[in-house]
Amino acid sequence: MNEIDIALVAKLNDVARHRMEGCVVSRGVSEMYLQMNEIFVAVRDYTDFNEDNDPYGEHDFGSFELSGNKFFWKIDYYQADDDTWCDPLDPDCRRVLTIMLAEEY
Repeated sequence: MNEIDIALVAKLNDVARHRMEGCVVSRGVSEMYLQMNEIFVAVRDYTDFNEDNDPYGEHDFGSFELSGNKFFWKIDYYQADDDTWCDPLDPDCRRVLTIMLAEEY
């Protein structure tokens, strides 16, 4: 991908993350229902992208700590009608945002 494509993927991922589109949470996160709003806000407002966690500049992964727990979130790309990989620039791409405890990865 060229720089323009990478910037577009990052923008589309940021929009999906801000809207929490296609969001799923792991079992461990679902058990933290009293903190769910704080967890969602931390993912939505995440800006700590760097070479270690975002080497390709696509804004498709992040990690943060909250109340003594480490969390990961990631975005995967799927075909609109099934669960096979999809090009993130495909207009029919379905983004799935997964939030999990780091220990569940």
